[in-house]
Amino acid sequence: MRTRPIVATTIGDPCGIGPEIVVKALAKGIPDADHLLIGDARAVASAVELTKSSFEVRAVGSFEDARFHPGCLTVLDPGTLDASDITVGRLSASCGRATVDWWDIATSLARAKAVDAIVKGPVNSEAIRLSGRVAQGAVQAGRTFLFLITGPLRVVHLTDHIPLRDVFGHITRQSVLDLIRLTDRSLRSWGMTAPRIGVAGINPHAYGEEEKVHIEPAIADARAEGIVVDGPVSPDTLFRLGTEGVYDCIVAHYHDQGHIAVKTWRFEGNCALILGEPFIRVSVAHGTAFDIAGKGSADARSMVSAIETATSLAAGRGFAAAG
Repeated sequence: MRTRPIVATTIGDPCGIGPEIVVKALAKGIPDADHLLIGDARAVASAVELTKSSFEVRAVGSFEDARFHPGCLTVLDPGTLDASDITVGRLSASCGRATVDWWDIATSLARAKAVDAIVKGPVNSEAIRLSGRVAQGAVQAGRTFLFLITGPLRVVHLTDHIPLRDVFGHITRQSVLDLIRLTDRSLRSWGMTAPRIGVAGINPHAYGEEEKVHIEPAIADARAEGIVVDGPVSPDTLFRLGTEGVYDCIVAHYHDQGHIAVKTWRFEGNCALILGEPFIRVSVAHGTAFDIAGKGSADARSMVSAIETATSLAAGRGFAAAG
């Protein structure tokens, strides 16, 4: 029986800043978990050298061979890439293919409960497209939901990448109630004994047909089940209340309603969860930054946040302290 959670982190596209920020994040010292990296061990070793870290890098070919020791980075390297496939700062179809393969491995380990949480390093969508593969892990409408974290502000989105004109058709009494239930259940499973949820309105001042017909009745249903939830709250005040700690999570109805608030509060240090998966899955909220890859100047705060969040949730301690 494990006494510490195992967090598996893919290094992201090795042509970008992924390996660098993963090494920087782990060098910070993230306690109370064993950390398995998945990716190219040579890229990790190069990142250790670039960042002047003191880690030893140990490559293994299977999860069963993984051992965790202080000062050692254990890298599950399936041998997907040759050294010639990696040119830092350059688009590579081979690396795009590899990032999908590595994420598939991480997901398989999580589904098998071999690891307690997985973290996704930054990938490049164009490299994946050139490889002929399809990026895995996108939000599945109505089943999984994007959950963004920036310091004390946490926002889950009812809808994600759909046109604004289509959002209203997705706001129903049942869909809002289902997301409130899922949010409450998830927060409790992560160690929050009495989570507080705020639900945004969709119209100015939370006053409109959608609020009356769908959102208000969904909130009443949730309250009748014992869920602590308020709303609909006017969107122009709700997110400020989230930053002040009034709510543990806010339900937003569409992409920009939540994203603008999150990225205005703070950009660096943000991370994202996918709510509705049967395991903890976190990712950084930025891309591969080819323009600064290999220079040692990449900001690792988002990766620190992602790994700390995954570790804390996997241990049942709730969210890591807001930075």
